[in-house]
Amino acid sequence: MSRKILALIAVLALALAILTGLAVRKGVLGPQPQTVAVGGPFQLVDTSGRTVNQDILKSKWSVVFFGFTHCPDICPTTLFELGQVEPMLGADVNRFQTVFISVDPARDTVAQVKAYVANDAFPKRIVGLTGTAAQVDAAAKAYRVYYQKVGEGQDYTVNHAAYSYLMNPKGRFACVLPYDLTPEQTAAKIKAAMQQGDNASSC
Repeated sequence: MSRKILALIAVLALALAILTGLAVRKGVLGPQPQTVAVGGPFQLVDTSGRTVNQDILKSKWSVVFFGFTHCPDICPTTLFELGQVEPMLGADVNRFQTVFISVDPARDTVAQVKAYVANDAFPKRIVGLTGTAAQVDAAAKAYRVYYQKVGEGQDYTVNHAAYSYLMNPKGRFACVLPYDLTPEQTAAKIKAAMQQGDNASSC
């Protein structure tokens, strides 16, 4: 290989390293600090038909999860595993709740959500919420959650984010709970946040 080609490769490698470093510093690549607020005001309807807002998060550690009742895999798996997490929290379970927010307001009526969250395998301390399309959209935007209807007719599905958020008893973001965590790992993260106190902002 000629010296000119080697020199060109070296220059390109250096340029790539510089660009990668700048991208990481700007947060384009790799981990970055939480700079965008997660959570905020919302108005939805619970399974009793009562209008509720963000105050429903106050005084409890809340795992907030956006899904829908016709979801074939991610939603039932997440809620089933959160049902397993509850007994792992011991006495602290009394300060814990799961908040399920539907991203399918057209099909997920109050009655539909009520029947869905009543599943014995799901958390015992679960709050099911739905609302109008505008209300659901506002809540999803407040939590930076992506969702999109796919298909037509009544057999459509909804693509949506698979992760959950742990919110502290002040109603503020503590951490993300990825979909691929085991129940044991999720419980450990929640316990770690609880040990930091009601103002915890990490876990």
